[in-house]
Amino acid sequence: MIAIAIDDEPIALDVVRSHASKVSFISLEAVFTNAFEAISYLQQHEVDLIFLDIKMPDISGIDFLNSLSNPPLVIFTTAYAEHAIKGFELNALDYLLKPFSLARFLKACNKAEELYSLRKKITSPAQPVYIFIKDGYEQIKVAIDEILYIEADGNYTRINLLNKPLLSTRMPVSEMQALLPSQKFIRTHRAFIVAKNAITKFDRNQIWIGDQLIPIGPTYAQCLLDL
Repeated sequence: MIAIAIDDEPIALDVVRSHASKVSFISLEAVFTNAFEAISYLQQHEVDLIFLDIKMPDISGIDFLNSLSNPPLVIFTTAYAEHAIKGFELNALDYLLKPFSLARFLKACNKAEELYSLRKKITSPAQPVYIFIKDGYEQIKVAIDEILYIEADGNYTRINLLNKPLLSTRMPVSEMQALLPSQKFIRTHRAFIVAKNAITKFDRNQIWIGDQLIPIGPTYAQCLLDL
């Protein structure tokens, strides 16, 4: 997790820096005594976690957090226990009362890592590693990464595989496209779907997979933007 720390006291930042160096999954990329410099940093860098002091001279940590439209995870750090309730009202992940021990710091970091991992799973669903292709009354399992390209051929759709025999199915190309992850395949023509990783070269009108030439239909010209 990429983290930053904001505190007007350099000694307090040294404590966070020292503790963070002992937590393997925390990478403390920057520290700030000026909250406004931190705002500029956040506008240019992705940050997963902020260690944020509450009582600062120019802007409080609470006001700072309220100013962020899409804040990362936040762990408040402060010497004033009375700020805890307000901090949790803002959905702060945890509250570290100064001076805090490494053990207490690690407990807060573990909580952050658990929530961070959960969010990643929700926002980044796993891609399928295989699909099932209809072949008469049977369903044949095909690994996604073995598919080179798919071609409509009359009443059939041909599935060209890496180092394996050609497969044929009566599934239409459009139905095949719905089964395949869009991150890995592009539709180049009404009759063709191509695996991005299999492409060896292309121009405005065609794509090559090795020696095999795949046309790019006029209505599919935008497919090259997805490469």
